[in-house]
Amino acid sequence: MMLAPRPSPPFSAVTNHRLPLFPPKPINFRRLPNFQLPAAFTSDVDSFTNNSGYLFQLSDSEADSMTEYNIKKINAFYRDKPLVVLRRLFQIGTTLGKWVGLRYLDSISDRSEEMFKVRAAELRNLLVELGPAYIKIAQAISSRPDIIPPSYVDELSLLQDQISPFATELAFDTIEKELGLPINELFSEISPDPVAAASLGQVYQARLQSTGQLVAIKVQRPGVQAAISVDILILRYLAGVIRRVGKFNSDLQEIVDEWASSLFREMDYRNEAKNGLRFRELYGDLKDVMVPIMFEAQTTRKVLTMQWIEGKKLAEVKDLYIVEVGVYCSLVQLLEHGFYHADPHPGNLLRTSDGKLAYLDFGMMGDFKEEFRDGFIEACLHLINRDYDELAKDFVSLGLIPPGSDKDAVSEALTGLFTNAIANGVDNVSFGDLFANLGKTMYKFKFRIPSYFSLVIRSLAVLEGIAYSFNPKYKVLGGAYPWIARKVLTNSSPQLKASLQQLLYKGGVFRIDRLESLVAEALRARTEETLGTSKLEEGDVKVVVKQILAFVLTEKGAFVRELLVQELAKGLDALGLATLDSVTSAAASNLPFGSSISISSMKDEDVINLRNLYRLLHLLKGIREDERTSVEAKVSGSPQMSQKAYTEVALAVDQFSPVQDILPLLSIITELPLDMQRQLLFLPADLAGKLLSRVTARTLQRAFL
Repeated sequence: MMLAPRPSPPFSAVTNHRLPLFPPKPINFRRLPNFQLPAAFTSDVDSFTNNSGYLFQLSDSEADSMTEYNIKKINAFYRDKPLVVLRRLFQIGTTLGKWVGLRYLDSISDRSEEMFKVRAAELRNLLVELGPAYIKIAQAISSRPDIIPPSYVDELSLLQDQISPFATELAFDTIEKELGLPINELFSEISPDPVAAASLGQVYQARLQSTGQLVAIKVQRPGVQAAISVDILILRYLAGVIRRVGKFNSDLQEIVDEWASSLFREMDYRNEAKNGLRFRELYGDLKDVMVPIMFEAQTTRKVLTMQWIEGKKLAEVKDLYIVEVGVYCSLVQLLEHGFYHADPHPGNLLRTSDGKLAYLDFGMMGDFKEEFRDGFIEACLHLINRDYDELAKDFVSLGLIPPGSDKDAVSEALTGLFTNAIANGVDNVSFGDLFANLGKTMYKFKFRIPSYFSLVIRSLAVLEGIAYSFNPKYKVLGGAYPWIARKVLTNSSPQLKASLQQLLYKGGVFRIDRLESLVAEALRARTEETLGTSKLEEGDVKVVVKQILAFVLTEKGAFVRELLVQELAKGLDALGLATLDSVTSAAASNLPFGSSISISSMKDEDVINLRNLYRLLHLLKGIREDERTSVEAKVSGSPQMSQKAYTEVALAVDQFSPVQDILPLLSIITELPLDMQRQLLFLPADLAGKLLSRVTARTLQRAFL
């Protein structure tokens, strides 16, 4: 992990007349046995090592055999060391138990508020003493200021990059052993002290001897693998007990295993380098996103070398634009490629000196498979549109509830649960609160959290927590919905196409209001071109129309374009019938007793199609909703309309676009790319073909049936 340097210069060159990084002679470091600290270093070591040094029991060969998470090997290793496990369990219990006891005494003596900040600082120090596993858990919590008190947020956020470092001599010794060369042959200069320390390692600033490149050197904390393995063993055992006692349906041990596997991968810096390279390839070219270069030749399991990035922590700059870039990039990760940063806490995000968002620390990453991404998008879509029956099916496909569950009962429970949650609109729905409120329903219907989903939930919750610290009104689901709408409208996935078809049609009737909502949301989705810009002015019709045309005329918009042409054909057919009825009624009114004759060839379906035509034309023209309310009111009640209403609607459509209104919009066509202009030329023929086919089919049907 690279972080903002300390105020004082971390290292300097001899030519600047400051302290030299290397003396003229080669440096001769004393060799120290792995994971053993001499008494002379006791006063200088970090509190975790000082309090938990007895955990460093792995030899080199044993450590090398545990490069991947394997609970059987961990069990076998500590089966022969029961006293170490018992001592650790006792240490955890007494350490946290003492703190809980003090909080209880504060409460009964009415000193809770007075001692709040003191206890928060004590908790942070205790977690540092307990080590990396507990620091990692606390880091996740520290990014949720909406669910824990501010004092705890402030203290636990310090765990992101202000952990006591271990001895520099041990770090340099590890670098030399791992890279196989003396320090002064590897680097022309290096900081004498770490510029940052984290739970798994610490960072030095250096300059490569071979290229002169300024780099960050991350060195793994000695003994961290052994310490984490025993803590995972204990946590996994406790998870099993809690599941049995609490009768949880989720496999808590499986969740611990997933988290532990991710943590073990994070401890292998070779994996982190590969993750960083892949992340840079996928997202390094996004607007105002910075991903450091990885130096694989100077990277091993315990030493990572990457490009040094100068910047400040995200929490220190309060830059709303950078937060917007982060939200945009996170949504691209989760919804587009599925390869996402699973630990995006503020300590892993920097605002660079040139105003970009830098992602750091690629040890904990996640892969969101396409079928699950599509399922997640469908679930969000059905939630927002209150399709709780379909949402219950989504929960089955996502693996949240067993396939044999009573879907009607689940749907009824979800209706009651989510109705209030989304009553005030999607922009006010908290992702964290939504899942927190699922507790009772999850228990009743045997919900389970699949291991793959735990990191996704955590990543989204952390993202919402970061944004919340800048804007308490921000909700990640509201911010993500425009992206979800855009994804559903443009994705070629058969699953999402079927979902869109199902969303827009009910009983064969086209639900124009849902298309309007989706298109409106899709146009709100931030893209690289719109980052940092304000929302469109409501009166800027030309821009809106251009966006809609650019959307439906692309290859990705082909499915929606086909739906629009089909519905336009239905509407024009209905308009023809309405016009015919109007002319026939006018002619009949001139005949004796003709005014009492009611002539209508329109059915309920035709009335709906006529209404949809009116709304589609306004949608394509970019008219605001309040501008079409008066005429639409004539047709929005019952499908049955009077002859006069037919005529008024026909006249309204006929007068919809006078020449002076259309000509400025026609200029948009010349601003479109040539391939879109060509695509636009095919639309009239396509529309005419569908209209002719519909008229012919209807004529034959009414003639012979």
